[in-house]
Amino acid sequence: MFNPDPSDKSVNTKLPKDVIMMIEKNNLVMAIKTLSADENISMDEAKSRIDAYETQLKVKQQQKLNTIASKQGIPNGAISFDREQEEDEPGPLVKNRVKTTKKNQGFKGLQDGVDNQLNDLGYKKSLLPYWLKRLLVIALLMIGMFWILWRVFG
Repeated sequence: MFNPDPSDKSVNTKLPKDVIMMIEKNNLVMAIKTLSADENISMDEAKSRIDAYETQLKVKQQQKLNTIASKQGIPNGAISFDREQEEDEPGPLVKNRVKTTKKNQGFKGLQDGVDNQLNDLGYKKSLLPYWLKRLLVIALLMIGMFWILWRVFG
């Protein structure tokens, strides 16, 4: 192909395999550095090419998901990369209130679910936990040994 301006380098839209592997492993900084060093272009140009590749990859994945969802009868809106995770907007600060985080709420939900499942099975919790019973047995054995040694050598 004839290029009238020899100083203008033709843009190679295809990325090298090693850069593609870095992008798929989400190692974007190294991919940008490698691409700019391999093709002798600026970091900004390398970043724009990698961003374009990422968006193209996400579009392909979304199309595949949509075809699979349509085959299975799932509405297209149910599966999307564009949706952000639902986050609570921080409200005004209240001095005497502690707000639980999603991590704590998730663990609390897990605990509640396990407790409900055990209640459905008819499981009754013991009065003393197993570890406390074991500590009591060890303490009683130590007291008994101490008393015996006291009587023998005392």
